[in-house]
Amino acid sequence: MTDLLYSEEEEALRAAVRDLLTDHCDAPGVIARTESDTPHDLAAWKALAEGMGLAGLLVPEDKGGQGATHREVAVVLEELGRAVAPVPYLTSAVVATEALLACDADDLLAELASGRRIGALAVALNVAPGGAYKVVRHEDGALHGELTAIADAQAAHVLLVPADDGGLYAVDADAVTVTPQVSFDLTRPLATVTLDGVPGRLLGDAEAAVHRALRAGAGLLASEQFGLAEWTLTETVRYLKERKQFNRPVGGFQALKHRLAQLWLEVVNLRAAARNAADALATGADTDVAVAVAQAYAASVAVHAAEEALQLHAGIGMTWEHPVHLYLKRAKSDSIAYGTAGAHRARLAELVDLQAP
Repeated sequence: MTDLLYSEEEEALRAAVRDLLTDHCDAPGVIARTESDTPHDLAAWKALAEGMGLAGLLVPEDKGGQGATHREVAVVLEELGRAVAPVPYLTSAVVATEALLACDADDLLAELASGRRIGALAVALNVAPGGAYKVVRHEDGALHGELTAIADAQAAHVLLVPADDGGLYAVDADAVTVTPQVSFDLTRPLATVTLDGVPGRLLGDAEAAVHRALRAGAGLLASEQFGLAEWTLTETVRYLKERKQFNRPVGGFQALKHRLAQLWLEVVNLRAAARNAADALATGADTDVAVAVAQAYAASVAVHAAEEALQLHAGIGMTWEHPVHLYLKRAKSDSIAYGTAGAHRARLAELVDLQAP
């Protein structure tokens, strides 16, 4: 039987990442960044990627990485979720890296693993594993087309672009036009990428690479959603112990205790589903089922936790200065990232041969 409990190494990694994010990603700083022209915190990214070597966790040591597994990456993403950190970790260190691992591109893989370059898979953030995605036209050795809803494209140095000839191409970000889109979640901004006859380097088969990348993205997104849900629950409990009404702590009222107890059960269940998905990605055992189960459950819990936090913080929760709005926006955005819960439920029904009504 698989042990889904955290190992000592994973807990040590968590402590180190949390310390770093406490220094780099405090709530006022993240809120200020969302209002600026530079939503990504590249100083925090540099500390995570180059300072701690976390961008290369999924990359084998002989290819310039750390040779760790998806379980360690899941711990990092839990902490990034807790801080709603505006860094391109999921998009570059997981999704783009997994796409490259499916191709023969060791030089590019090593560059992403070092953290010196940031990669982005040029597939819309809402596409589920196995779902249809938009491709660009490959003509006379150049790429033409427009791709929308590309997460973290503004921070990327290299874009991995699927084309109509079935190939996945590496394109220098300087050669394309990246136009920011209005994004609900300002900590993971989306952009439109326009390719106007730009050269690309063929890496390999797009379909296999994109499927592998999106599956890992969906599976590990659940850990980010768990981190987000856990933070909002913990902060809400803390606030309700301090806030007084009728000269007693608000948290003592039974109706609120029931709401928090229900939420705690949901968050604990999400942790189990997210850990199972990360372990399945690491071991290759029933991976598709584990990812579909985690994503079918994660979105509603993360959104519920953030909504409860907003309501139970009352007036202060509605202010721009309080960070809870960042968590609600991230939770809502995550709920359609890499496929909706409904899409994952439908996929799960197929996988376990259970016909939908």
